Amino acid sequence: MSETIGFIGLGNMGLPMATNLLAAGYPLRAYNRTSEKAQPLAEQGAQVVSQPAEAVEPGGIVVTMLANDAALEAVVLGDNGILAKLGQGGIHLSMSTVSPATAHKLAALHEQQGSQYVAAPVFGRPDAAAARKLWVACSGKTPAKDRVKPILEQIGQGVFDFGEEAGSANVVKLTGNFLIIAAIEAMAEAFTLAEKNGIDRTDVANLFGQTLFACPIYQNYGRMIAQQQYEPAGFKLALGLKDVTLALQTARESQMPLPLASLLHDRLLALVADGKSEIDWTGLALKTSAEAGLQ
Repeated sequence: MSETIGFIGLGNMGLPMATNLLAAGYPLRAYNRTSEKAQPLAEQGAQVVSQPAEAVEPGGIVVTMLANDAALEAVVLGDNGILAKLGQGGIHLSMSTVSPATAHKLAALHEQQGSQYVAAPVFGRPDAAAARKLWVACSGKTPAKDRVKPILEQIGQGVFDFGEEAGSANVVKLTGNFLIIAAIEAMAEAFTLAEKNGIDRTDVANLFGQTLFACPIYQNYGRMIAQQQYEPAGFKLALGLKDVTLALQTARESQMPLPLASLLHDRLLALVADGKSEIDWTGLALKTSAEAGLQ
């Protein structure tokens, strides 16, 4: 179809995203720290490499979809990292949920090397990634965004542009995840209140999901919370804690209090400390049930 794309990070989100790029005809060089996770792509024709830099074509495009800031910085700046090899005219399309500060730092380092950094974090769970139904928030230099737009269109159902500041899309991503976890807490409390008064949780979720709150977050997460199905995890609770922590960090740097985020941070932290880091982040509702004296 066109130039070979590097793809780094083949977790629950990265693998279906990379699979869709392959299906669209893009040749791929794929890297994952655990190489076994790349096997499905290899079977479909992707070239699997053993180091991040090997996924890079000088002057080309490399996509990263990694769990956190540290993993992203290691891939960019570590031994056999992508920064130096990407070089003049290259584009790093960073789709990870990381801090705006990290995005600004990496964008500056890329610019020094003659390459560009585009932030493009996504909204959606693994099933949405597989169905090409992600929503993408994007920021970075306009020529670079124009070049990666066809790639983003193969990954998601819509792209929203938030300007040329590298960290802007990450701010938007953190605000969105804050809204989601706040909704999870609100539903958990509401459904538990109903249950404590002899009303079926699922009936309440169905009512609101079809009427006052007829939107995917309240419908899909609402069903999980009502049915108390927190495994397998589509988005791990530990990652939810990471994102709320980043939102609080960004708020402090902006001299803004986030009192609700502080509460959510402590509730998530308590569950992680209790060994619940691997369940879905809707498992935040376990805290509410336990405090209400329910199993």
